[in-house]
Amino acid sequence: MDEVLRSSKLAGILEQEGRAATSHAVRVVLERLRQEISAGGLDDSGAQLALEGIPAAVDRELRFALDPSLRRVVNASGVILHTNLGRAPLSAAAIEHLSQIAASYSNLEFDLMTGERGRRDVHVQRLFDRLLAEHRYADVSSDDAVPEAIVVNNCAAAVLLALNTLAEDGEVIVSRGELVEIGGSFRIPDVMVKSGARLREVGTTNRTRLSDYEQAITDNTRLLLRVHRSNFAMIGFTAQPATYELVELGRSRGIPVMEDLGNGLLVDLATAGIQGEYGLHQSLRAGVDVVCVSGDKLMGGPQAGVIAGRKQLIKRVRSNPLFRALRVDKLTYAALEATLLAYVKQDYSAIPALSMIYLSAAEIRSRAQPIGISVISSGVDLSVAGASGSRPTRPFDSCFQLRTRLAFALS
Repeated sequence: MDEVLRSSKLAGILEQEGRAATSHAVRVVLERLRQEISAGGLDDSGAQLALEGIPAAVDRELRFALDPSLRRVVNASGVILHTNLGRAPLSAAAIEHLSQIAASYSNLEFDLMTGERGRRDVHVQRLFDRLLAEHRYADVSSDDAVPEAIVVNNCAAAVLLALNTLAEDGEVIVSRGELVEIGGSFRIPDVMVKSGARLREVGTTNRTRLSDYEQAITDNTRLLLRVHRSNFAMIGFTAQPATYELVELGRSRGIPVMEDLGNGLLVDLATAGIQGEYGLHQSLRAGVDVVCVSGDKLMGGPQAGVIAGRKQLIKRVRSNPLFRALRVDKLTYAALEATLLAYVKQDYSAIPALSMIYLSAAEIRSRAQPIGISVISSGVDLSVAGASGSRPTRPFDSCFQLRTRLAFALS
């Protein structure tokens, strides 16, 4: 060990990386070499070559150990919001604001006007107030009619927190066709168990009627839950009540309706050729009392879970001790604030995820042409991912025709 560390070939590495990190790398390399020799994997000449290659092996080990594991990649999957690739890329404004806040102290929980302690969620609350102001609950006073929103660390946390607050020790009615599992074996029934609420399944896998919900209501019912089928679709002999019908039932029986919407959509994507995808505005417009969405999907911001809905219900959620356990840090608030400011200014092109969705076929062809010439000429087989998890049966035109357009680039 000492002999290797004294080698002149390691002098530069020792100076750059320090003795502690270099010593650990040498130890790993020597132990690996000992095991290979003991196993009979090297003869005398092979062992000699391995000994001579120790400095290079130490350098490779250091690169592996010290280089960041999280790194940039090229997303050639055809899926804009790819969970495994980090979902939505942040806007330039979000990155700039995040960098400013990360590199210094901030007024995260300090009221600059009063000089007293403040609340961290006010930084995005003012923006959600503006974005959601058009959706008012008709059955409450004007002061409480506008929906309110709070933020936790992801949508799963939002669902867990809302269920625990509003339905602990009670029953939550949900259609069997909406008992979904998403990535990472995240299952709605499992989350419900952890929240302390009891699941009451109604209907069948493919057909659930409004009467199924109505007949299942008891004195122990705390919520009617709707779960958005974000990563699969059911077609054919299917049925489910409209959201407004579920809301009307809840109103008539004094039971809140909650929706795990997930997608975080804040704009109409019809102009991008995407029909039938509804978002937070549509859910609140239908009168849903509590809606949970993600910040890093179609909202185009950082990972976060947004809980929006009736002020009195959101106030209860905010007072739950779990809210502090699931809260987000200054970096998330900084990135989310910058993202929401783009929506307030209606500068949707500044949000990378939306900008990519709104790209026309001509623009995509122009960008793909030089890449296509290079890739197809190399003989690489192109396999297209097609639909994203958010649109399992309706792939974006750009994904579906990627192979054709790359081939067109050669013509």
